[in-house]
Amino acid sequence: MTKKISLLGATGSIGIQTLDIIGSNPDKFELVSFSAGLNIVKVREIAATFHPQIISVIRQEDAQALQIEFPSIRFVHGKEGLIEIAARSGADILVSAVIGSVGLEPTLEAIRAGIPIAIANKETLVAAGDIVMEEARKHRVPLLPVDSEHSALFQSLNGENPKRVSRLILTASGGSFRDLSREELTNVTVEQALAHPNWSMGNKLTIDSATMMNKGLEVIEAHHLFDMPYDRIDCLLHKESIIHSMVEFEDTSVMAQLGSPDMRVPIQYALTYPDRIPMQNAKPLRLEEIGQLHFEKVDLVRYKALALAYAAGREGGTMPTVMNAANEIAVSLFMDGRIPFVQIEEIIERMMDKHETITAPDLETILETDTLTRKMVYAMVK
Repeated sequence: MTKKISLLGATGSIGIQTLDIIGSNPDKFELVSFSAGLNIVKVREIAATFHPQIISVIRQEDAQALQIEFPSIRFVHGKEGLIEIAARSGADILVSAVIGSVGLEPTLEAIRAGIPIAIANKETLVAAGDIVMEEARKHRVPLLPVDSEHSALFQSLNGENPKRVSRLILTASGGSFRDLSREELTNVTVEQALAHPNWSMGNKLTIDSATMMNKGLEVIEAHHLFDMPYDRIDCLLHKESIIHSMVEFEDTSVMAQLGSPDMRVPIQYALTYPDRIPMQNAKPLRLEEIGQLHFEKVDLVRYKALALAYAAGREGGTMPTVMNAANEIAVSLFMDGRIPFVQIEEIIERMMDKHETITAPDLETILETDTLTRKMVYAMVK
């Protein structure tokens, strides 16, 4: 029996790798619906290959044109289209692989529809983690982590008593500029920032990795997924990206999940959990070929974005929403050449300093805070 899959963000890095897994295992998976942005050429390719029932795109005119080309597929668009894909396509599992807080409302609708979530969209938990986790508990819907770090923690905790956990240890490659000092970051280019040494990721994630905000978002995500206080979530620089994360227990035992840096592995595990199946065209880990693994304490002065994320998480309420929205716009501005790399952190810090936290916000307040923060960042840069 095949598992029916809906995919938010099919044309992004995680989306493409998810499609690779589906295509490599046609006896186990079926793509019933997907969403995409403006890459209509790729949408056509995916539609012709997988023949899903429903496809959502951003623009109405694109949906109308594609409907003529593919009359057997139903095309929807915009925000309602995302919700249709997430919650109303009859899927057995939703892979949430969109970038940014745009994934928040569709993910909540899927949870309320009782659909398990393979979550790669960390911004959803950063912006509204308390609300999302409460809805997941209420509707008894599992959130299966797709990020390599959270998948590693999830696997390391399998069969263990969570009350005996001493701390979670997230490993970090350090990103494109891990060997540069803060002074050397002043004139770095977008092209340099996108040259990640280990992983193949989308542009936004790669920039976040270079600032280490990606690790900050992961800290907040781990806090929500594993109900762990921030004081018991640590980060460790590990340049090889072989140990994907670790769990330390009260008896000082440490459980770790290792593997070659290939995002298809945690994606596939989320799709097959609690089972495992062979991974097609994957490179097995051979430690004798690697020889050495290196570890280093994270300098929160050097990686200021990570320090800001810890501060936002500990503050709680609407502060993580502000931090996430400011980061999204600042990264976009950097990639457009409108601000230097080091100003990403400056923008996030200024927005956090300006914000008066609202504790226990509802969804409407979070969405309003997100929108207002984005407008403020654009106004400030102008």
